[in-house]
Amino acid sequence: MTDTDVPRSPAQLLAELTLEEKAALLDGSNFWHTEPVERLGVPALMVTDGPHGLRKQAGDGDHLGLNASVPATCFPPAAGLASSWNTDLLRRLGEALGRETRAEKVSVLLGPGVNMKRSPLCGRNFEYFSEDPVLAGDLAAALVEGVQSQGVGTSLKHFAANNQETQRMTISADVDERTLREIYLTAFERVVTKAQPWTVMCSYNKINGVYASQDPWLLTQVLREEWGFRGLVVSDWGAVDVREDGVRAGLDLEMPSSSGAGTQRLLEAVATGTLATADLDRAVLRVLELVEKSRAALADPGTFDPAAHHALAREAATQSAVLLKNSDAILPLAATGGSIAVVGEFARSPRYQGAGSSQVNPTQLDDALSALRERFTGREVTFAAGYEPESEEVDATLVAEAVAHAAAAEVVVLFLGLPSSYESEGYDREHTNLPPTQLALLDAVVVANPHVVVVLANGSVVNLEPWQGSVEAVLEGWLGGQAGGSAVADLLSGAVNPSGKLAETIPVAYRDNPTIGNFPGEHGHVRYGEGLLIGYRWYDAHSLPVAAAFGHGLSYTTFAYSGLDLVAGEDGLDVHVTITNTGDVAGSEVVQVYVADTEASVSRPDQELKGFARVSLEPGQSREVVITLDERAFSFWHTAVGRWVVEGGEFGIRVGASSRDIRLATTITLPGDGVVTPLALDSELETWLAHPGVGASLRATLSGTSWEGMLFDPHNGAMMRAIPLLRLTRFPGFPIAEAELPALLESADV
Repeated sequence: MTDTDVPRSPAQLLAELTLEEKAALLDGSNFWHTEPVERLGVPALMVTDGPHGLRKQAGDGDHLGLNASVPATCFPPAAGLASSWNTDLLRRLGEALGRETRAEKVSVLLGPGVNMKRSPLCGRNFEYFSEDPVLAGDLAAALVEGVQSQGVGTSLKHFAANNQETQRMTISADVDERTLREIYLTAFERVVTKAQPWTVMCSYNKINGVYASQDPWLLTQVLREEWGFRGLVVSDWGAVDVREDGVRAGLDLEMPSSSGAGTQRLLEAVATGTLATADLDRAVLRVLELVEKSRAALADPGTFDPAAHHALAREAATQSAVLLKNSDAILPLAATGGSIAVVGEFARSPRYQGAGSSQVNPTQLDDALSALRERFTGREVTFAAGYEPESEEVDATLVAEAVAHAAAAEVVVLFLGLPSSYESEGYDREHTNLPPTQLALLDAVVVANPHVVVVLANGSVVNLEPWQGSVEAVLEGWLGGQAGGSAVADLLSGAVNPSGKLAETIPVAYRDNPTIGNFPGEHGHVRYGEGLLIGYRWYDAHSLPVAAAFGHGLSYTTFAYSGLDLVAGEDGLDVHVTITNTGDVAGSEVVQVYVADTEASVSRPDQELKGFARVSLEPGQSREVVITLDERAFSFWHTAVGRWVVEGGEFGIRVGASSRDIRLATTITLPGDGVVTPLALDSELETWLAHPGVGASLRATLSGTSWEGMLFDPHNGAMMRAIPLLRLTRFPGFPIAEAELPALLESADV
C-alpha cells in the first residue's frame, strides 16, 4: 500500500499540506475544477452549472454557455417550477438532477438560485423562484435535499441581494437590515437550516458598500454563526475582489482559476501577517471536507434513465403552467370538432430555457405543434408561423397566412412569448411588453376569429393588458424545458388538469411595480427604497389593481374551503382547513396561508405568505389540510434589539386560493415576547417613560412639577415627549440633571 492509499481525514490532510499547497487549494485549477494535491491523493473536483439541468462542457470551459455541453435533461427553469408550489415535485426533480450530476462525475451542481424577484426587469428572473421568500426558500430546500440525497452537492446562490444584472459585478445594493433579514435573506436561511447545502455561492455585488465576497457580517456572522451553515463558501465566477480579505471574511474557494494571482496574494498576506494562518487553514479544511463528501460518488458514479427523466420533465412542465384565464370554459379543447389553427413560430421552434450560463443541451426536445397533432387526431390541426422570433419588423406575408388559418378554424391556439434576446444573464430587460411583431399578429388574429387561446413562453412576466381582454384563454407556460411542448398538449386537451399558481404578481403595467425610481440605480448604487414592500406586498399596500395576483391559477374543476380551525401544535400553530373538489374532474389545489399583524408597532405588510400545501382530490373528495405556522411566521426583525420578535396582540390568519382570493379568515391573539427597547442617553423621553424599569420613577419625579403639564398636554405633549431626555435635562428648571442619567441607565439594566 502506497502513502496515498492510506485514508486520511480532512484534519490529517490539512496537517500534511505545505503552505503553498494550502494556498493553491483555495483557487480553482481551471474553469470548472478545484486544485488537486496528487501526492496526498486529493483529487480535483468538478463543479458545473445547472439550476434546472446539468451543463457539463465536454471541451474547454466557459461561463456563459458558449461551448457545447454533454446532453442532459432540461427541466423547466425556476420561474416555472415555482408555479408548481410542489415541494414533493422539487425533491424528485432534485433526485434526478443528482443522478445525472453523479453519472457525469460532477461533484457540485451550481444552484439553485433563490434571489428575490424585486423587479420584473431583472434579466435573470427566469432562474429565480419567486417574489416571496417563504415560497422560494421551501421549494429550493426540497430541491437541495433531492440533489444531495444522491451524494453530490449543491451551491445555493447568489448570496445575497443579487436582484439585477445591470452593473452586477460592482453595484452596491443599499438596503436596510430589516429588509435584508425579512425579504432578501430569508429564502437563503430556510434552505440552509432545512437542507444544509454543501456550498453557498457568494454574489458579485456589494451590499451597503461591501463586496459580498469579503463581507464578514454576511459570510460568517449571519451564514455560519446565526444559521449554522457547515459547508464551503465559493465565489461566483470572477466575484473575488481582495482575495485575503475574502478568506478572512469567510470566502473559502475562488472560482474559476485566478491563474495563480489569488494564491500568490494569500502567500504574501500570510508572510506579512495580514492574514492569519488559522484563517487560511479554516478555509482549506472546508475544501478538504468537500472533497471527502464527494469521494463516494466519484468512486461509483452510476447511471440514469433519460426516458424516465424526460417523463419527469413533462410532469414538471404541466405542473408549472398557470391557467390565467378561461372564459366560457373554452379549455380543455374537445377531442373532436372543427379545425384548430396553431399560430406562432414558438409552437414549432420552442423557447424552452433561459440564456446565459444555465443553458442545457437537452437529451430530446418536444415541440407543441407535433404534440398537438399527435394528441388531436380527431381534428385537423393547421399551422402558420405568424412571426420571426428575433425580428422586430412585422412580416405582412406571415401575418396574412396566419389570419387565413385563423379565419378557417374553429379555434386558434396562438403561441406568443419572449425571444431569447429579450431576457438573459448579463443584462436586464428594457420593458415588459411582448415583441411588437407578436402584438400585431394577435390583433389581426382576434379580428379573424374571436375564439383564441394564448399560450405564453417566457421566463419573466409580460404585460397582459390590454390584450388579454380580447382572447378567451391564457395559459402561462413559462419556459417549459425539453418536454414543455408535450406538456402544453396535455393541458390544452385536458389529459392533465392545470394546477399551477403564480409565484409572482403580474402588474397591470410596469409603471405600477415597486422599484420605479429605484431600479437599476445610478453611480454604482441601487437603493432598495421600497423596503419590505416587494411584489404583492406593494400592490396590497397601495390597493393597486393587478393583471394577475400572486398565487392565482385556474383549474378545470372548482374547490371549496371550509372548517378553518387553529390548534396549538408541537411545532407551532396548526392551521386546519378542509378542501373539497366540487367539480367533475380530478385536480390539485394549492392552499395558501397568509398572516396579518393588525396591531404592529412597526410598519408591516398588509399580509404575508407564511405557509402553503398542495392537495390532489378526485371529484367530490374532501381532505383536511394542516399547515403549521412556527414562531417566525409572526415575527419581525427588531432592529433595536437585533433579533426576531413576536409582538403581542391580534394576528389575522387568512386562507385562500391566491393573495387576492381569500376564502376563510380568523384571528388569534398571541402574548408576544415582551421586548423592551434598549435605552440610550439620546433616547426620546417617550421611550424612557415607556421603559418598565425606569418609566414609573421618571413619572413620579415629573409629577407635580410645571413640566408635567407641558409634557402631557393633549395638544403639545407629544412634541415635548419626542425630545431626547438628555437634551431636556439641559432645559432651565428641568427636574432631572444630566449627571443623573448614567445611573438611570444602569438601573434600567441595559
